[in-house]
Amino acid sequence: MNEAYDLIIIGGGPGGYVAAIRGAQLGLRTAVVEREHLGGICLNWGCIPTKALLRSAEVYRLIKVGESLGVGASAEFNLQKIVTHSREAARRLNQGVSYLLKKNKVDLIWGEAFLSAPGEVIVKESSKAVMTPQFPAPKERLGHGAYHAKHIVIATGARPRTIAAAMPDGQLIWTYFEALKPEFFPKSLLIIGAGAIGVEFASFYNAFGVEVSLIEAAAQILPNEDREIAALARQSFEKQGIIIKTETSVLSVEKKGDHVVVDLKGVNNLIETIKTDRVLLAIGVMANTENIGLETLGVALQKGVIKTDEFCRTNVPGLYAIGDVAGGPMLAHKAEHEGIVCVEAIAGQKTHALDKSRVPGCTYCYPQIASVGLTESASQSLGFDIRIGRFPFIANGKATAIDETVGLVKTIFDAKSGRLLGAHIFGAEATELIQGFAIAMNLETTEEDLMRTVFAHPTLSEAMQESVYDAYGRAIHI
Repeated sequence: MNEAYDLIIIGGGPGGYVAAIRGAQLGLRTAVVEREHLGGICLNWGCIPTKALLRSAEVYRLIKVGESLGVGASAEFNLQKIVTHSREAARRLNQGVSYLLKKNKVDLIWGEAFLSAPGEVIVKESSKAVMTPQFPAPKERLGHGAYHAKHIVIATGARPRTIAAAMPDGQLIWTYFEALKPEFFPKSLLIIGAGAIGVEFASFYNAFGVEVSLIEAAAQILPNEDREIAALARQSFEKQGIIIKTETSVLSVEKKGDHVVVDLKGVNNLIETIKTDRVLLAIGVMANTENIGLETLGVALQKGVIKTDEFCRTNVPGLYAIGDVAGGPMLAHKAEHEGIVCVEAIAGQKTHALDKSRVPGCTYCYPQIASVGLTESASQSLGFDIRIGRFPFIANGKATAIDETVGLVKTIFDAKSGRLLGAHIFGAEATELIQGFAIAMNLETTEEDLMRTVFAHPTLSEAMQESVYDAYGRAIHI
């Protein structure tokens, strides 16, 4: 095998398959090398299946609170069906990716890729179980051999990060792989890491009656979020029964029979021992940079990820990197956008560099959390003179009508120019609402533009405009 392409993508996750499709659209002869399954971790073991699980938790919660809305029903759940629904959602979208590759005439090569020389990829047999697509690509094969391309894009993604004190065993100590398909609900679950992944799993397991403890080394849960929003979220989670310990580190984890004993060091060096049925590691992910030949070509790394410029170019001509393997924010939508920017630059199209400060982040817990741009503390540290607006969900008509009054919209503006620096939402449908602010930031909208925009009534989005009003002393409904 010694086939030549214009573009080879290593990895068929969100960034990889989107880059491949865009390359094909621009007339590049394109192939994707994938070792396991299309859609990557996000589609198969992350974004999609977790949202399916959380949807089941949401429905269960709504049934339980139905009496307050005048609708009585018995709340029961079937864990096997919950997990089956989640896996089926992932399977359907996996097949959808294979259809899109076929539609766009992208060749699909199954196997593990190794960068053997500039412009050359050696593909060998995969060490993973290959998930065969329902819609085979034009040329789909177990393609062992050498392939050549003028342009090669690395999109190998990331994997769960582990710590020496609590190495996963798939039984008592879980990563999100095991947490996504439990055979039973443990009575208690200790989650190490209170970022987006940890908080989402805490929300899911808590909804079905599991005693959940969240452990976080930082001073606040959701360390990347605005401090005020994180504090409100913590208050809400604790009210729901989730135990939260911040500024706490794990000293040791000992497996004893069918449970785990965890020693923790908290505030003021206080040592605490917790007995729990299961432990879930949710301390983030690490880039898949090993065993793909980066050292062979002298590819530069920075803090464990591939170093790239604004158009995803590495220090090696003709070699690019996108998505998690190229650094944060490690989000599927960032990877997809990078894939498009990268390939358009390769094809000589007029394109734009991705502004990572305008990438929205979403956490699908209950209530939801979403943000874009700078936090209050980051704005201050950069020297901005800021104006801050706040509007609580309890003052919003739609939130009251649907009984979702816990929440806050917070907006941060540059006092001199009126530029929107950051927006933070905690509450119902926050992950859908945030895109309005993301669009506004991308269009360099000012507070005046937002205040002149008509927001439909009654909608949750009215809280967004009221937050802008509040930043300038003009709030109507508080």
